[in-house]
Amino acid sequence: DRHRPGATRDGARVEIAANINRAAAAPGALDAGAEGVGLMRTEFLFLERDSVPAEDEQEREYRAMAEALGERTLIIRTLDIGGDKDVPYLGLEREDNSFLGLRGIRLCFERPDLFLPQLRAIVRVARDHPNVHVMFPMISTLEDFRRARALLDDVRAELDAPRIPLGVMIEVPSAALLAPQLAPQVDFFSVGTNDLTQYTLAMDRLHPQLARQTDAMHPAVLQLVALTVRAAEAHGKWVGVCGGAAGDEVGALILTGLGVKELSVSPPQIPAVKAALRQHDLATLRDLAERALAQPDAASVRALARTLSAGEVRA
Repeated sequence: DRHRPGATRDGARVEIAANINRAAAAPGALDAGAEGVGLMRTEFLFLERDSVPAEDEQEREYRAMAEALGERTLIIRTLDIGGDKDVPYLGLEREDNSFLGLRGIRLCFERPDLFLPQLRAIVRVARDHPNVHVMFPMISTLEDFRRARALLDDVRAELDAPRIPLGVMIEVPSAALLAPQLAPQVDFFSVGTNDLTQYTLAMDRLHPQLARQTDAMHPAVLQLVALTVRAAEAHGKWVGVCGGAAGDEVGALILTGLGVKELSVSPPQIPAVKAALRQHDLATLRDLAERALAQPDAASVRALARTLSAGEVRA
């Protein structure tokens, strides 16, 4: 059953992909039922070592991942460090609030010595593997996206490579609010619900007293996901979710009801997410999502979803 394509009971397709860190994890993800990789976290190549991985080492890792997946989609996220991911050998200055500092694409702009070799490694692999997609993390302005895309375009021109499907992570409220302007320029969006939740609610998701309240099912967060989906659909683009909410069964149902087309989760969660989706028709999930947006808080959204499981919510 885990190898059946992800879909609702009435056959509406939702791709269930895996979040993985290294090529070595790809066979296990496929065995768990992954239909592709919705998030390759490239920062893990940079962690637990004393120096920057060379361009050819990065290329070998991305190539091994692409080859392991065959024709299945591989979405490579460019380097996303800062915040809760520290890399001592880079000599980055300590920041008072690292979650609001040089994270993700912001750090890449400051350190082209890290970013450009990574882009070259990705583009070389994408030249041979059309299943490779790229996405940029921590985009918060249109200028961020245009600047990152221009650097990618320069590398593609230098290596005489074809166009690569390009996406943006929606993990800051400003990116969700700008989705109508970003949508014509990207191929897809991927919502990082962990960060989107902490930035929307202004709660540190690692804070011992606040962690339980940083729930992506909060209607304020769901409204931003809904806005992103509407903007994407208006331009014929798709939205995935690669944050923790995608692997939470309640989250998977509500996100599907909002119009999300891909859920990327940790491999052990794949069978349960597929099984949960197969129990409900898309119309029922749309109705659930619509009601979720009108709830006062995350606990109410979860309570509403429990009534669905008991068969009380009807489309």
